[in-house]
Amino acid sequence: MSNDNRPPGRIKWVLCAGCVLLVLTLLLAFLLAGTQSRSALAKPLPVLGSVARFSLTNQNGLTVSLDDLRGRVWVADIIFTRCAGPCPRMTKQMKELQDALPPKSRAKLVTLTTDADFDTPRVLKAYAERYGADTNRWMFLTGDKREVAKLAIDSLKLTALEKKPEERTSPEDLFVHSTIFVVVDQQGQLRGVFETTGEDIDPRQVKARILATLQQLEHER
Repeated sequence: MSNDNRPPGRIKWVLCAGCVLLVLTLLLAFLLAGTQSRSALAKPLPVLGSVARFSLTNQNGLTVSLDDLRGRVWVADIIFTRCAGPCPRMTKQMKELQDALPPKSRAKLVTLTTDADFDTPRVLKAYAERYGADTNRWMFLTGDKREVAKLAIDSLKLTALEKKPEERTSPEDLFVHSTIFVVVDQQGQLRGVFETTGEDIDPRQVKARILATLQQLEHER
């Protein structure tokens, strides 16, 4: 009669073993997925170009060169303070990025002006204050128009074109310029381009992608 109790016990043991095996399989799949995800995040970012040496002036009237940004990752855009189009929105997005940066991050934010004749250091300083910029981290640059264009167009692949008077729809409609943010690494190489406007663009996703890029490049050696 003792043999009658063995099949149920054996079945119970098989079921328990099967459950353990299933749990282990799911755990292994989870670990592998995590490893693949980390590997994807760690994939090296392409080098899109190099930033040439420049010398411009910040909102405090101080000279800023490429050497001042060496060893730091930085995000750049181009606007002008009289802009009634995308510039205020872009500056607000840069402010949100500033506020989202980890305290330990050494990343810098760089805003160039297309309107160097009007956007003097004094004007840029007032603009920075208006938008709550932390000027220890975020600089606004002006200077010789050819020098600004060399950095913006040749190095950072930004667009900046002055409109002809007959093409302007308002007194503030002065320039056509890029609405992208670009990311430069610690060696002065262009490593990321992020569109900030468009029907399919979610600003929160753009911010998250830029933050992830900055983090990756700050750990890159």
